[in-house]
Amino acid sequence: MSRRLSLTTLLVHDYDKAISFYVDQLGFDLREDTRLTDEKRWVVVAPQGAGAGLLLAKAANDRQREAVGDQSGGRVFLFLETDDFDRDHLAYTQRGVRFIEAPRCESYGTVAVFEDVYGNRWDLIQLAFNGS
Repeated sequence: MSRRLSLTTLLVHDYDKAISFYVDQLGFDLREDTRLTDEKRWVVVAPQGAGAGLLLAKAANDRQREAVGDQSGGRVFLFLETDDFDRDHLAYTQRGVRFIEAPRCESYGTVAVFEDVYGNRWDLIQLAFNGS
């Protein structure tokens, strides 16, 4: 039996603003943008070459709107692994990505926390070992 995590839903206020951040600032691919209704779209973005992606879901009620940007209660929510931390940290900084801490070296690798367009916290991380 084979299983894999394919999508993680990320609540957003505005599809186009979120797409712009993930595609233009982080360099993700826009895998799909299909209109389902006047208000709802199926929008999937993912890092280039990645299997799993993010389903950008427009908040549809007050509870969902309150969760935008705080889906993990202020903790790091998502982890973006890179094979070249310095390259990506520099590129993201130049594209206006807001890092909320300086890069640091840990026993597991090099890491820095950044926020997406809505304030969700991410780790940009280059692992010290690949686990294989």
